[in-house]
Amino acid sequence: MAQQSDPAPQSQPLHQARHTAQSFGTDARRYDRARPRYPDDLVARIVAGSPGLAAPAVLDVGCGTGIAARQFTAAGCTVLGVEPDARMAEFARARGLQVEVATFEAWEPAGRTFDAVIAGQSWHWVDPVAGAEKAARVLRPHGRLAVFGHVFEPPAEVAEPFAAAYRRAAPDSPFSGQPARRPVETYQAGYAKIADRIRGTGRFEDPEQWRFDWQRSYTREEWLELLPTTGGLTRLRPDQLGAILGAVGHAIDALGGRFTMHYTTLATTAVRTGADD
Repeated sequence: MAQQSDPAPQSQPLHQARHTAQSFGTDARRYDRARPRYPDDLVARIVAGSPGLAAPAVLDVGCGTGIAARQFTAAGCTVLGVEPDARMAEFARARGLQVEVATFEAWEPAGRTFDAVIAGQSWHWVDPVAGAEKAARVLRPHGRLAVFGHVFEPPAEVAEPFAAAYRRAAPDSPFSGQPARRPVETYQAGYAKIADRIRGTGRFEDPEQWRFDWQRSYTREEWLELLPTTGGLTRLRPDQLGAILGAVGHAIDALGGRFTMHYTTLATTAVRTGADD
């Protein structure tokens, strides 16, 4: 089914769904191994639009295992991660990243400021009003806030068996009523709301919407490695997960053992105004 990485139950604001938000560290190694990286063009565009001339200072909100942080480090940035899940933070630290364990709302900057604040696959776990205000406080004048994430769009031959198996295996889950596929415009509307929150602070220039379309081929094994790291599956019982993965695996087998995934990476980004408050 189409996913903006990790959908959360619709009965409560996403940033309040803490049990789901902190369920991804159950298998941090698998998460890091299976989750896709971000388009190089996205990283380059953020770095080029940051005020730091040499080694821009980047704050990675909800850095997880450090997937985005490692890409920005490779692009010449110095990166500090903030991550509420100690298991994810430990994994990232073991790979050379500096990470502080806290939610972004509770994190103490201690006077530190940054050329860019990024959030890859994580801003939906942050209070949208408090998050935008805090990003403005820790950004240097003309620093950039960039919120981005992937929309997964498997072919119908994979998405529909997944949705049907999920409904059978976990009928009481708040995720079971989701459609097999949703248009990317649904997620673009979500990023437009993020832009509205950023605009509402009065501390940023008008936000921009970026879009990057790309593809990746997945084997049966690769896709079944990734699926358990998504929000709808991280808290299922082993028997429920096994039933869903079995159905999806059978569907991929019917396609010859592999399929092409169409990804869209969406971003909302804005530059902090030059005036210091």
